[in-house]
Amino acid sequence: MSETIHIKSARDIELMRQACKITAGARSIGRQAVKDGLTTRQIDKAVHEFIVKSGAVPSCLGYEGYPAATCISVNEEVIHGIPGRRIVRNGDIVSIDLCATYKGFVGDCAGTYACGEVSEEARRLMEVTRQAFFEGLRYAKAGNRIFDIGGAVQDYVESFGFSVVRDFVGHGIGRDMHEAPEVPNYRPSHGRRPNPRLVPGMTICIEPMVCAGDWHVDILRDGWTVVTVDRSLAAHYENTVLITDGEPEILTMAEDL
Repeated sequence: MSETIHIKSARDIELMRQACKITAGARSIGRQAVKDGLTTRQIDKAVHEFIVKSGAVPSCLGYEGYPAATCISVNEEVIHGIPGRRIVRNGDIVSIDLCATYKGFVGDCAGTYACGEVSEEARRLMEVTRQAFFEGLRYAKAGNRIFDIGGAVQDYVESFGFSVVRDFVGHGIGRDMHEAPEVPNYRPSHGRRPNPRLVPGMTICIEPMVCAGDWHVDILRDGWTVVTVDRSLAAHYENTVLITDGEPEILTMAEDL
């Protein structure tokens, strides 16, 4: 990832809005496909088809060799789960993370959804993870710094007894899926990461990754799937956000209502 933060022009922002509208729609398709008895590959197929029919390209497919259009992570899987033959069952929570590229710009979003009736802990975890995004968003304003966002996410999550993953973070986005700056979901120690000031025209992905238990994670032998070390449940919620002169604009929100 380059350390250069790319400030978007008015034209860039309009193209990003279009890319993000498709991305948000694809997340909605994925959410609707979370049903008892379907495989994660079938969910991925539905999302892939929507992105292509919308005139965009699934950005994840082929990214550093990744083999699918979406990352689908179930229960103790935090992120980067590879869609396959795993069958989703009632009681599972399913995280869907995806990107779409349209006219040279990328949108990125994620959400965790219940399959049927889930445990009270799972329901609370999903709700806290989603709300943690909005707690961080309150600080996504020109003049604040990146760590203001992460600190708000961390404080909110930990107030419920949950923990935030440290090994993976949010990021800038634009012509590339991952651009500067990194956007941690916690308050790093001084000097551990760059802490740039937010300015209008920045586009970033705020994406809390929250564990019901300990925050430490492992990567499975497939080289992609990230799981909680203690195998506790995990949830993920993400939107692409534009920094403006006033309130931040959520570019991928429309289809997640």
